[in-house]
Amino acid sequence: MELHRPLGHAIDEAARRVLPGGVNSATRQVGAPYAFTAADGAYVSDADGHRYLDYHAAFGAVLLGHNHPAVRQAVLTALDGIDLMGLGVTPIEVELAELACELIPSAEMMITTMSGSEATVQAVRLARAVTGRSLLVKFQGCYHGWGDALARNVISKPESAYGRDPLSAGLLDSAVDATLIAEFNDLDSVRALFEAHPEQIAAVFLEPIPHNVGALVPTREFVEGLRELTRQEGALLVFDEVITGFRHALGGYQQVCGVLPDLTAFGKAMANGFPTAGLAGPRELMERFAADVLLAGTFNGHPVAAHAAVATMRHLRDNPDFYLRTHRLGQRLRDGLGEIAAELDVDATVSGFGGVFVLYFGTGPVSGYRDLMRNDHAAYAAFHRRMTGKGFLMLPMALKRNHVSGAHTDADIDLTLDAARDVLKEMRADGVV
Repeated sequence: MELHRPLGHAIDEAARRVLPGGVNSATRQVGAPYAFTAADGAYVSDADGHRYLDYHAAFGAVLLGHNHPAVRQAVLTALDGIDLMGLGVTPIEVELAELACELIPSAEMMITTMSGSEATVQAVRLARAVTGRSLLVKFQGCYHGWGDALARNVISKPESAYGRDPLSAGLLDSAVDATLIAEFNDLDSVRALFEAHPEQIAAVFLEPIPHNVGALVPTREFVEGLRELTRQEGALLVFDEVITGFRHALGGYQQVCGVLPDLTAFGKAMANGFPTAGLAGPRELMERFAADVLLAGTFNGHPVAAHAAVATMRHLRDNPDFYLRTHRLGQRLRDGLGEIAAELDVDATVSGFGGVFVLYFGTGPVSGYRDLMRNDHAAYAAFHRRMTGKGFLMLPMALKRNHVSGAHTDADIDLTLDAARDVLKEMRADGVV
């Protein structure tokens, strides 16, 4: 049953008069609940007072839980200090960089940006400068931000997948065509691109787990093979850990798999919801930003966001059981959803890693984007929409993941699984699945 949301509707209508589509990011335009006014721990509330258990987590940016006391106190401390200078450096920026280099296995130096998209844009520029080459490789289904060079072939329709599928109007043809598309978990598809374009590929960009299409989990052979292949071919290997960084392990997925990239982009969860991100790598590469590769940004290293990031990273470092707990809760959700789907004879596949879970509606296994093209997007959207209607905030769009934060409890997992069972029963009764 649709909830009564008069205030939410009113805010949405006001927003549409002054914001294109009523939102400041296209993927926020999903209909009800429309507008939010409160968040704390694992819960958020909309403008009409309806409360939701939050698995959206601002696309994964909220890792510790909303309004976490350590982060909140750090931000309040920052507000009592310097606001913004625009020259020189502040002590908190140095501390942030030192922490990142301590925690991320491949990092010797880092730069700070305001968003993950900016971090990947910087990685593109640096890779081309270092190698003197122009072409890039990305994988069908992976998203690396809004920068022109990588804005193509994410959630492509079957007729567009692996072909020319730009994410936006207004992209230069030359920018789109300089990026080549491979298949995730298929090393031969990458090798074929290097053979077709000898000594022209500057970098291979990889979401170690493509969370922008849910959760495709890589094989060890694939990641290790990419590392060996890029070294052989003189190209850089760039891990886009904007989502996986700090969420799955203190050192990101590279710590989990033991493969070190040349460059690492990270962001989202590093500041528990405050706007900052970064790019890290070995000194010999990163020092190009102090030489001939442009690094600019008035708000880069902003003290408030830097304080939030340091507080988040310290909390994760000083609480080693954090990941054990979120991984355990994530596994409970994955196991529980799988059992419910089997019990109700629903054609579905559960995937995920750590505290991330996703329920695909289609027959498994799922290892690459080709497998996802058989996903029933309508059933997927219906599941998320109905779960949101019952008070469990999930993004009702195709192939999107859900996140467990440090604030979720076993009781929350129990409630979620009970609701999922009811929703899947309803969907069967209504002929949706």
